[in-house]
Order: sequence, then C-alpha cells, then structure tokens
Amino acid sequence: MAHPRKFRFGVQTHGDVDAAAWRAQARKMEDLGYSTLFMPDHFSDTRFAPMVAIAVAAEATTTLRVGMLVLGNDYKHPAVVAKEAATLDVLSDGRLELGLGAGWQLADYSLLGLQYDTAGTRIARLEEAIAVVKGCFADGPFSFEGEHYKITDYDAQPAPVQRPHPPLLVGGGGRKLLGLAGREADIVGINPNLREGVVGTDAVLSTLREVTDQKVQWIRNGAGERFDDLELQIRYFVASITDDALGLAEALAPAFNVDPAEALQSSVACVGTVDEVCDLLVQRREEWGVSYVVFGDDNFEAFAPVVARLAGT
Repeated sequence: MAHPRKFRFGVQTHGDVDAAAWRAQARKMEDLGYSTLFMPDHFSDTRFAPMVAIAVAAEATTTLRVGMLVLGNDYKHPAVVAKEAATLDVLSDGRLELGLGAGWQLADYSLLGLQYDTAGTRIARLEEAIAVVKGCFADGPFSFEGEHYKITDYDAQPAPVQRPHPPLLVGGGGRKLLGLAGREADIVGINPNLREGVVGTDAVLSTLREVTDQKVQWIRNGAGERFDDLELQIRYFVASITDDALGLAEALAPAFNVDPAEALQSSVACVGTVDEVCDLLVQRREEWGVSYVVFGDDNFEAFAPVVARLAGT
C-alpha cells in the first residue's frame, strides 16, 4: 500500500499574523507532531497567498510538510501551478503536498469578475488540469489538447524531488468530484458538498453520517483497485476538546435544524475529551478509512494530546 493508513495530522491556517508569528506558528506545529501545514486559496476570507506562505513555512522548519487545501483551479493555469509546485518541492527538499480543487466559493469569483461555470464544467476543467500537472511533472516534453487547455511540446522544469510527483490532494463533496479524486489523487479530502457556492444548511446536511458513508463509496467506485493506496482526509471544522460534547452540540445544532446527537456524528465534527476524540478517530479510520486528520489554527494546540497519542499509529 502506498499509504498504510497510519494517522497523520495537519493544520489549516489562514495566515492572519505577521512574519515572525507565521514562522513561529509553523515551528509550533512541527514541535507538536503535526505532519503538514495547509493553506486555503480564497480572496474573500484569507490573508496570505498560499504558495508564498507555505514556502516561508517550509523554510522556517525542517520536517514539516506544506500544502494547499486546496488551490482553486480556475485562478491560475495548471502549467504555472505545476512549475511553482515543482520549485517549492525542490526548495523544501520534497515536503510539498499539492492540493487542487475545482473552485467553489461564489464570493471569490464575484470579487475577481470570474465566470462561475456549472459544477460539471469546473470539474471537467479540473480533470484536464490534473492531466496537465501530471504531464508537467513527468520526464521530457509532452503535449495535451482538451476542451480547456492546450499544451504543445512542453518540457517543464524543474522536476520535483518527489517522484513521480508530489502527493496530489483532491477534495470534494459530490459524486462526480469524489469519483475523479478516487481515480487521480493520492490523498482524497472528504468535504461538505459546496454546490451552492456558500457554506449553508445544504453543506451541513451533506456531512451527516449516512451521507459520508455514500461519499466513501463514491471514492471507492472511482478508485477501483487503487482504493487501498489512497489516503483519506477530513478537515474538522467543528472541533473542540471538552467534557461536554452534547452541550456544545445542543448549542450549535439548532441553527442548521440538526439533532444534536446527529451533529456529533457529522463527518466534520470532532468533539469530546481527549479519550473520546481518540476513540472517535480510530472508529472513523475503521469505518471510513480516514487516517489524515486536519484541524484549524484556532484549536491545533488543544488537540496536541490527541496527536501525541495517535500520530504514526
């Protein structure tokens, strides 16, 4: 297996700090045993540009991996992304995880005056972009011609350190995108379904337990025989170390018309004592195969005891 399903932990951070604090934060993540620092790619609610910020984080650390969770494919040509990613992989001594997505947040498109195509069109464009990126990472010149991109005899440089390419992370919440991720990615993020372009009730309901069961099946269908080689990931947006998990759920659930007990079983909820959280993550690895766990920069220190107990096991 490419991924033995041992636990790894990452932190997604928006970078709302100064230079010294950014470097210190990256070192803290490394010291606490986190595998990876991730940055999102948005224009409406993220301060730092991800590629530049993670390069600085890599320079400030020695073992911490860096990545994007995830780049919006519509914001930059995939050949440009591949060149920047390969450069970062070389300069970080092979610590990059390349996250690519179809783009979803309507506000990003509105702010930049970009056309917000249908989900099907954006996913089809992402599929072509993945082919372009993989072609750029391969040896020698390549050509590609699709509906959205055309490459002619391009010999991309530099070659990444990680071969055949840095781990490719693709996340999604719907059948088509998760099927694509199963076919093409090394790491698959199981996300809310963000088809409405905003985080609302529809997105929340798409994270309930029975829907997540279906999502794992969509990944399996796309991956076929390579399913066991995939590393499955969840970013926990509702995460807290507390001895009153039900009380927290009772406070949050009514806003989305969800039963509190159902809310605690949502795929993006990770709430409880350290022991309860560890048991939950082990259970989800057994049931869903999810071994790559991502928290936010607002709570990664609180989850350090969980990382200390489970990372690498």
